[in-house]
Amino acid sequence: MKKSLLIAVGFVLILSTVLAGCGGKSAGGQGKTLIYGRGADSPQLDPALVTDGESFRVTENVMETLVEYKKKSMEVKPGLAKDWEQSDDGKTWTFHLREGIQFHDGTPFNAEAVVFNFERWMNQEMKPSKKDDFTYYASMFGGFKGDEGHIIESVKAVDEYTVQFQLKESQGPFLQNLAMSPFAIASPKAVKADPAEFAQHPVGTGPFKFKSWKKGDSITIVKNEDYWQEGLPKLDRVIFESIPDNSARFTALQSGDIDVMDGLNPDDAKRVEKNENLQLLKRPPNNVGYLAFNTEKEPFDNKKVRQAINHAVNKKGLIKSFYAGLAEPAKNPIPPSMWGYNEKVEPYEYDLDKAKQLLKEAGYEDGFKATFYAMPEPRPYMPDGKKIAEYIQADLKKIGIEVEIVSPEWQTYLEDTEQGKHEMALLGWTGDNGDPDNFLYVLLDQDNARVPAQNIAFYKNEQLHDILIKAQRETEQSKRAELYKKAQHIIHEDAPWVPLVYSTPSLAAQSYVKGYQPHPKGSDSLAEVDIEK
Repeated sequence: MKKSLLIAVGFVLILSTVLAGCGGKSAGGQGKTLIYGRGADSPQLDPALVTDGESFRVTENVMETLVEYKKKSMEVKPGLAKDWEQSDDGKTWTFHLREGIQFHDGTPFNAEAVVFNFERWMNQEMKPSKKDDFTYYASMFGGFKGDEGHIIESVKAVDEYTVQFQLKESQGPFLQNLAMSPFAIASPKAVKADPAEFAQHPVGTGPFKFKSWKKGDSITIVKNEDYWQEGLPKLDRVIFESIPDNSARFTALQSGDIDVMDGLNPDDAKRVEKNENLQLLKRPPNNVGYLAFNTEKEPFDNKKVRQAINHAVNKKGLIKSFYAGLAEPAKNPIPPSMWGYNEKVEPYEYDLDKAKQLLKEAGYEDGFKATFYAMPEPRPYMPDGKKIAEYIQADLKKIGIEVEIVSPEWQTYLEDTEQGKHEMALLGWTGDNGDPDNFLYVLLDQDNARVPAQNIAFYKNEQLHDILIKAQRETEQSKRAELYKKAQHIIHEDAPWVPLVYSTPSLAAQSYVKGYQPHPKGSDSLAEVDIEK
């Protein structure tokens, strides 16, 4: 064989080896590249200022928290902090940090960096948002510094690698809260340089570094060669590609253009299982899909109207039509897998006669007209918001309620509902921290009914508020569980929502994707994911 031919053959073999390590078709010779198809783009990438899963899906892989959740559960384990202690009264927490870790910009991770982040979150002058903007910090820690109810008295650096939190009151979910994606530690240097730019270009300590963002199209992150956990990540590059339509995303998976997809239509799950080139990945159920009423607007300020609609929605039929058995009817605002779930709450049965009677008692015997916001993008708890809204529209017509469905683009949808422009709206929630507080307080307490609201029902109940705050302050889980069961009774009676479904979201991946573990919180670490062809 001639020397030139040997060289050519050798080149082909090398090229084949390189391409074998690539993922989808558009990966191109970039090492091990995973292309992740998802339903929508991220609004922004500062995890402290967002609430949506599409943002956390990216930031979780770029930034890290002091403590984190175990692979398959919401149980807390060490993260950037290697261990910690809590005082007997539950008010003092001391965290011992890992040493030798650097942010992606080369600056050191240390106690001062942790203090900076918490000061940034609690002090408004350090935030690129207005005083009344919703942030997870305010929601989970009782407001901002100076607000009544703000629970963190101080955060200080004891030494270079020791941080101490002093709380005004003990907080049952404190450790669980710290593991949430919004409390990932950012590079102080990057934030100080330009907070607005940081929201477009996050800098953390995570297994991947932010690379680029084509708005409305894709976000690319690349391997952090200096990551502190040896041997990770296994991938060289991840591309989060936005493909809004579930069916189009599934087609892209089948054709090999993407490697993983979320938002799989329930009806397609069986097709995945029958395809030897694909694998079905089920996320542990930890969510609720719901229909919220704006309780500040007529006629939804009338409890009997809200109860009537609860009786008019055929949840079993809805699940049969849109979830292919991968969901169950909801009756409470928290999923049954969560501790504190109240089994004794009796669901509103599907009963049109009872619904009509309640409307009559409320003074709306002839029904009424209303606008109904339908989600434009698929979510884990709601695979097709528009179709589900049409189904509910037909149910409501049977009791004389005529609704006009509106479905603005996703970012506008979120802004409109936070501002209270809706009368009725579909939405849902995937739990962030394994604690009932994350559902009940965040979504239904009066503290979070201020614009821009996370409580889009704008529901306010002083008795409920007192119970939820007491549950936050309690540290014994059995006592907290009893308080949350009382809270669910109150919410059920007042009916600010129609709790629709608890779903089991499905993802699909190419068979060569290894080590992908869907997490209950809805966003996943890709550090241990690999491609083996």
